[in-house]
Amino acid sequence: MDNTTHSGMARVVERNIKTLLKRRREEEAKRALQEKIADAITHFTGSMAFVYIHLILFGTWILWNAGGIGLEPFDPSFVILAMFASVEAIFLSTFVLISQNRMNAQSDKRDELTLQITLLTEHELTRLITMVEAIAKKAEVELPDDVGLEEITKNIDPEKVMDAMEQKDRQNSPS
Repeated sequence: MDNTTHSGMARVVERNIKTLLKRRREEEAKRALQEKIADAITHFTGSMAFVYIHLILFGTWILWNAGGIGLEPFDPSFVILAMFASVEAIFLSTFVLISQNRMNAQSDKRDELTLQITLLTEHELTRLITMVEAIAKKAEVELPDDVGLEEITKNIDPEKVMDAMEQKDRQNSPS
């Protein structure tokens, strides 16, 4: 039985891609209007079009008020320009933070999923190794001493791993 698709990928990989894309579309559809607006603004302000618009606007403003185009200056000290730029920076940074918060929440969800899959995989591999060891004994196949079966058939307690990591981190961090 061929487990590949016309694209050459394993069927399970293609299924997982479709599932993840469907989930992403569902989550995008559930986003609040405020999040969509913040993301749209963040997307636009991170584009070259935004840069070009600002080059034209600020360049014209500066030339006009520096007397470079022969029109009467309306902001000769550039105080209004500075205020405008400051207010714009406040709003833009807020929109960026809103978008980053949403992206961090998505990243946290993916990290949780990755951790769950990794823990499940580790558990299943430990069980599989135990079964292979039992089959080898039943078939009277001698396993090499350097395989380390005792070590690899132990289930890993994630709490102990996290505690050990935190302890090492505390030891290595400057006090």
